[in-house]
Amino acid sequence: MSAENSEKKDIRILAIESSCDETAAAVVKNGREVLSNTIYSQIDLHTLYGGVVPEIASRKHIEKINQVIKTSLNEAGCTLADIDAIAVTYGPGLVGALLVGVSEAKAISFATGIPLVGVNHIEGHICANFIEHPDLKPPFMCLVASGGHSHLVLVKDYGEYEIIARTHDDAAGEAFDKVARAIGLGYPGGPKIDKISKEGNPDAIIFPRGKVEGSEYDFSFSGLKSAVLNYLNECRMKGEDFSQADVAASFQKAVIEVLVGHSLKAAEDYRISTFAIAGGVASNSSLRAEFVKECGSKGIGFYYPSPVYCTDNAAMIGVAGYFEYIKGYRSGYELNAVPGLGIGEKQGVRKA
Repeated sequence: MSAENSEKKDIRILAIESSCDETAAAVVKNGREVLSNTIYSQIDLHTLYGGVVPEIASRKHIEKINQVIKTSLNEAGCTLADIDAIAVTYGPGLVGALLVGVSEAKAISFATGIPLVGVNHIEGHICANFIEHPDLKPPFMCLVASGGHSHLVLVKDYGEYEIIARTHDDAAGEAFDKVARAIGLGYPGGPKIDKISKEGNPDAIIFPRGKVEGSEYDFSFSGLKSAVLNYLNECRMKGEDFSQADVAASFQKAVIEVLVGHSLKAAEDYRISTFAIAGGVASNSSLRAEFVKECGSKGIGFYYPSPVYCTDNAAMIGVAGYFEYIKGYRSGYELNAVPGLGIGEKQGVRKA
């Protein structure tokens, strides 16, 4: 019996996400249907500081978490009595932020007796693809590109993952943020570079494409970031102006060529006919367009979530939690935040 059909009864998961600067809760039915997805974003607050301030993020989670859970239950037309399990992100992420969500989930579970399931945040991003694509099923390959991660992951089955490639230094999203700051766009960098790049010439400046010797699928964006900073410093030393749009477009093209090129080389070598993307960078319009074009030319099925499911949200945690729950995984009250949790790792999550 398949994972999706192993239970006849509708299963509702209350999901909680607080790994960084979004406080989120969702109710997900049967791993595919989102009944509610409530997100309180702190972007405006952290923009004042040019990036996420962990202590501020943690305090804001404490203020908002009860509110988003209550709102999400109301929007789903549910009470806690209708919930079969509580899924919560316990890593990776900011330790203080994670602790808020984990503590909340454990408290609700203890008070109600509802089973608790710890969920890996990155695995949640991968599972976001299941929400809008009922035909998508493992096996497939997924590029996870965000502020902290650039991974190529082979999804062997629901909840079963093999890392094919990873970044050796900066993640793609981190490079976007640093370059955006350097050219005066501010935070958050990804959406701003995506927007201004449409006004620029992507061939105006030839920036390097990072390669890792001996690891043809792996990523490296540190050299590209340094090349952009060197270009800007040279312009300033010479008293020359530079075009924000041209720098952004040229930098973005270099990132996209590496992400798409390495990803599809791996997909072809592994004979994978289905490919997906996930994470905050997956909402980049030029990256999506390039994958659509290249996957189409190679006969590879391509899937991606809507932007709201690319950035941090609880619906994706509910989907991942559902598949963990029906496989029999549970967490005890010793569940703790694991800021460096790796894909496929389970700490405090075990078979019941």
